Amino acid sequence: MKKKIIPFTAFLLIISCQKNNEKADAYGNFEATEIIVSSESNGKIEFLNVEEGIQLKKGTLVGLVDTLQLHYNKEQLKATIETVQAKSAAVLSEISVLNEQLKTAKIEQTRIKNMFAENAATKRQVDEIEGKVKVIEKQIGSVQTQNAPILNEIKSLKVQIDKIDDQIKKATIINPLEGTVLTKYAEPSEITSFGKPLYKIANLHEMELRVYFTETQLAQLKIGQKVNVSIDAEQGIKTYDGTITWISAQAEFTPKVIQTREERANLVYAVKVAVKNEGSIKIGMPAEVRLTN
Repeated sequence: MKKKIIPFTAFLLIISCQKNNEKADAYGNFEATEIIVSSESNGKIEFLNVEEGIQLKKGTLVGLVDTLQLHYNKEQLKATIETVQAKSAAVLSEISVLNEQLKTAKIEQTRIKNMFAENAATKRQVDEIEGKVKVIEKQIGSVQTQNAPILNEIKSLKVQIDKIDDQIKKATIINPLEGTVLTKYAEPSEITSFGKPLYKIANLHEMELRVYFTETQLAQLKIGQKVNVSIDAEQGIKTYDGTITWISAQAEFTPKVIQTREERANLVYAVKVAVKNEGSIKIGMPAEVRLTN
């Protein structure tokens, strides 16, 4: 009995393997766009609300780097602006007084000229009033010149405040995209610096499968084409619908990790396939692609 059972069992295993291991059209591994979120400020991390595996929405405030010193610097600049503006106000007040004097002098100038035309005033009076008008005009020009550097100083101080506001904004850590936190590099109360990684995040809802096709298969491929994607699962093979999103324009040697020794020297073309992920697909997981008829 044993001699009959063993060959029959082996035959069933061979048939089953042949059925489940039909040669695929391409092989590859899943990828995801990973983003490392880094600090844009220096200082102590006040809070960092991220943990490995959690889902984050785009635009969520997840952390803050200490901004106390920046706040003090900003308040100091605002106080300096008030002091400088007081100087400018004094200059403007002086200009206002001189303008009133000029207005009165010009009225007097007009009156004396009219009197001179009627021989009721002398040429000396005309010359005196014209000289007075010119003196006041020169005084106004001189005072206006004094106000110009004060206004430039105020403008410079406001630019410095804008720079501090930008630094305060960069001290807030905003999550850049919707996705899953893959790795956390820092903790609250740690000292961070510009460019230091805080955490890594990736969108795992739609994975990208990079596979490789031979030159003879290129004629069957086009952007937007639907394909079948298969991965190994506990109950055999799990299949997904995929869409070709990119086809390389240049050939490259077959990656050693997914082909036999004889096929490694072949030139192939990389292709990216977008696949919706319900949670089973992981970064780096191998997969197969079969072209649909």
